[in-house]
Amino acid sequence: MTDAGSTAPAAPARGRHRRPGDRIYRSSFFLLASTVVTAGLSFVFWVVVARFYSPSQVGLATSLISATSLLATFSLLGLNNTLVRFPAEREARNAQISQAMVLVTVVGCVAAGIYLLGLPLYGAKLAFVRDDWMSAVAFAVFCGCAAASMLVKSVFNAARIPEYNVLIDGLTQGVAKVAIPAVLTGLGVFGIVASAGVGYAVTVLVALVVLRRRLGFRMDLRTHGTRLREKFRFSVASHVSNLINLTPVLATPLIVLHHLGAAAAGYFFVAFQIAAMLNSVSTAVGEAVFAEVSHQESRFRELMLRSGRIIAAVQVPAAAVVVFGGGLLLKMFGAEYEGQARPLLTVLAIAALPVALNTWACFALKLAQRMRHLIAANTIMASLSVGLASSFADRGLVWVGYAWATGNTVAGLFATASLVRRPRAASVPVATPAPVADTPSPEDTLALRPTDLDAPYHDVVGGYDAPYRVGPADPYGVGLEYPYAASGGEPYVDYHGNYTEPYELPYGDPPGAPFDPHADPHPASGLLTSPTNTVSSASSFSSERPAP
Repeated sequence: MTDAGSTAPAAPARGRHRRPGDRIYRSSFFLLASTVVTAGLSFVFWVVVARFYSPSQVGLATSLISATSLLATFSLLGLNNTLVRFPAEREARNAQISQAMVLVTVVGCVAAGIYLLGLPLYGAKLAFVRDDWMSAVAFAVFCGCAAASMLVKSVFNAARIPEYNVLIDGLTQGVAKVAIPAVLTGLGVFGIVASAGVGYAVTVLVALVVLRRRLGFRMDLRTHGTRLREKFRFSVASHVSNLINLTPVLATPLIVLHHLGAAAAGYFFVAFQIAAMLNSVSTAVGEAVFAEVSHQESRFRELMLRSGRIIAAVQVPAAAVVVFGGGLLLKMFGAEYEGQARPLLTVLAIAALPVALNTWACFALKLAQRMRHLIAANTIMASLSVGLASSFADRGLVWVGYAWATGNTVAGLFATASLVRRPRAASVPVATPAPVADTPSPEDTLALRPTDLDAPYHDVVGGYDAPYRVGPADPYGVGLEYPYAASGGEPYVDYHGNYTEPYELPYGDPPGAPFDPHADPHPASGLLTSPTNTVSSASSFSSERPAP
């Protein structure tokens, strides 16, 4: 028992009242699980393919499937980030998703056509796809479906239900790919490509069904309110940043092949794939916090610090396991891999820590919309990683690992410093509040509602400038670092002054009557002509002021 005067600590909120930030753990888990399931079923896919197709056919197919992934990534145009960071209002959300999906699908098909036209220049052995019009059309459709399937992942992330990515992008796509190769052996090399392409198509179809049932999605091609045009610069900047970030992943294997030969390229590929699974931890947490902060911008600092602690708690032990147990992992591929790739894997595992720092800071820069710093950080990483790898690759594989670690370390420190440093704020002169007389007139004490909703609302009596748009955490308009947007037409009630939107001047008050800031509200439409038109506040509002 407790004393009557003592105050017992409040029990932690549970169930639906738990802290929203706890979603980071859940979202990170499912995003990481999606990556693991996708990688595992992809491994099974290539095992099945190897049993039904010749090595030469597998080699040609890997080139086409890799091209499909690259073309799909290029076709996203940064819209995957925009859907998460700037979701449209409820009435325009279907239109935003529909337009983005149609756009990336069309761009994917067009990009595939351009790729096929240029095959004689950089892939003469793959020209058989272009020569057969049915194969060419199918390849273009597969590229469009691959881009749409990548975009759908962002829709689930934005809705904070990433568990569907495990079901759709992981299991559905993986099982569809594994089940088809044996049936399409008669198509030769294109049978392998078609197996992967059908997996992308099935993923899109299943995703559309789930979106309809789970989120009420309907195709809507209207353009009003989608925010895609308004956030075009953000989309382009984030897309450029992603493409720059991919440069070392694409260029480094070619550097190793050129300087050290095909065998060394194989050792590098295996070690880098293991390190990529290790780096997926920070990527999964980054995508989770990207969705959470976009949903609750006022908790930016809290959620970023929490995500940093999660990454450190998971990434450090995981890196230690790979450092000390990497030999056992490499033995699964053969004894020669353990001898040749072990030093490189050790360096890449340790480099997972600066990679995590760089990933975390870049997600924070993207959330803060400091796109120039984001592009600069990725440019530093790509330039150092590729440049140093080209300079030191002749010394051995481990030096390629040093180049990767150096590039991510410098870029991570730069991104973190850019995040800590506050941007220069534009100096806005604040109007001096007018002196308040004992009996002020209404024109001296109230301000008309601004015609521009983004303009500041200036309180003459209180003497502060605040964003006109306010939210639940800022009921009196004192201003937030991340102002809330207007919430769908419900009137904002000021429990001090007892008035509702829109602000109206009480021109109908009797001349010379003293102004009462706590007077009854004036109706939104029409002007008062006599005191008898006043609405009783007891019938309009509760007498108790709710807690902010």
